[in-house]
Amino acid sequence: MVEVREWSRSDTARFLRVPSPDDDKYSRGVVALRTGSSMYPGAAVLGTEAAWRAGAGFVRFVGEGRAADAVIARRPETVVAADTGRTRIDAWVIGSGTDAQTRSDDETAALRQILTGSARVVVDAGALDLAAGSTAPFLVTPHAGEFARLRAELQLAPSDDTQRPEAAAEVAATLGGVVLLKGARTLVADTRGGVIEVSAGIGWLATAGSGDVLGGVLGALLAANLDAPLAEAAAAAAWLHGYAGRLAADAAGAAEHRGPGHPIVALDIAEALPRAIADLLA
Repeated sequence: MVEVREWSRSDTARFLRVPSPDDDKYSRGVVALRTGSSMYPGAAVLGTEAAWRAGAGFVRFVGEGRAADAVIARRPETVVAADTGRTRIDAWVIGSGTDAQTRSDDETAALRQILTGSARVVVDAGALDLAAGSTAPFLVTPHAGEFARLRAELQLAPSDDTQRPEAAAEVAATLGGVVLLKGARTLVADTRGGVIEVSAGIGWLATAGSGDVLGGVLGALLAANLDAPLAEAAAAAAWLHGYAGRLAADAAGAAEHRGPGHPIVALDIAEALPRAIADLLA
């Protein structure tokens, strides 16, 4: 049996801080996203929006076409370019809103270069197949279906819901990177067998694009907490994402007064992040 640690509000608060007069946009964390596609440009918008709303000081979007146009239209603060050159990047978010089956050879080479760099990398959706063999400090973020495929690609036996902690820990050890297994109770497993459970969310978070928002929050918190363990920063991001979802759905009051809330869309979660952060800092 794997020992599972429950992540809390106070745990999350340790990963947030008010900028001091000595801070600048770089010291608050630089996030770069290589996400979205012509088919799914919204993923790029949602991740970029979330990175800004979660407190990143500088956000870059690397891409062209519909995704890049949509990002700059929604968030003109974002630096959009076809490549990053030799600029500073503290954390990457890759793969959201992309499909490995339609990925070009040039895109594959670019993603592999990121995964062999020194910056932290959040690996989502269409880039999950490239995680094995990566040398950068990385985190994979599969949902249940993607997790099953990832286990098959790693030649690991199928697992069921009763084995989620053990299965997540096994994948982390095999990949050599952190695993954030999405679900009603999100699990974060590190390479040493440690597993954290995050249960701050709400059922209304099960909506298209919610995972793209989580990717942006992960990028922001990983970039702002470079000295913190990757798994703990990821757990803080997952808790913050869940709490923002509660606030967006109007279901975040004290337990005895909490109502069922109401439907939300992914952008609502991103827009609730500043309120969630203010509440935690208070």
